[in-house]
Amino acid sequence: MAGIGTSDWDRDAALATARILLEIKAVNFRPSEPYFFTSGWASPVYIDCRRIIYFPRARARICTLAVEKIGRHIGFETIEVVAGGETAGIPFAAWIADRMLAPMAYVRKRPKGFGRNALIEGDVPEGKETLLVEDLTTDGQSKIQFAEALRGAGAVVNHAFVVFFYGVFPGSLETLREMGITLHHLCTWWDVLEACKDRPYFAASALTEVRHFLEDPVSWSAVHGGVASAEEAAARKAANA
Repeated sequence: MAGIGTSDWDRDAALATARILLEIKAVNFRPSEPYFFTSGWASPVYIDCRRIIYFPRARARICTLAVEKIGRHIGFETIEVVAGGETAGIPFAAWIADRMLAPMAYVRKRPKGFGRNALIEGDVPEGKETLLVEDLTTDGQSKIQFAEALRGAGAVVNHAFVVFFYGVFPGSLETLREMGITLHHLCTWWDVLEACKDRPYFAASALTEVRHFLEDPVSWSAVHGGVASAEEAAARKAANA
């Protein structure tokens, strides 16, 4: 199963991004010691997109691909403001906004509690077509929170962009679609598995276990001590908010 793409360019961009993430060791496979997300999902894989900020050539290439993807799938002049989600989305929003010659803002997870008590910093993009940017998404929940904050301030939010989309957990796209938001991304775990065919980054046994997870993430999570449904994950995330 390939990552979500609609053209040869999308597939090439997905593999290029996956290879960069593998090269800079942003990809972590740990089937014997699962990772647990705040939503409660158990996963044998973890992606650390924050590592990208340390590597100038890697981040330049990824940002070039990001802007090209945005232009192809949203439009060259459609986006008026780029807004990053606190905190990991802020550097990516800044680099993308700079390349798009667009104003940039960022959205806090919660009001700072003094001054204007603002959720949005930079300026409030009231009435502006605003692209929400983060580094990655697992189940889409943080995107919903940030999008609601932007919309509550009067911004028009129809699109969100992430470098990496897990692409496996149930309900990750449906809620965003119900809100009228299209999620755009460069690559998924399926693209990482495809890129691993080029070089032996991980043992064959680890790759096999990761494939089992990708084919049935809910059962894999339940068996390994994580939540067993999208509803349980949403409740866990709400409790931890």
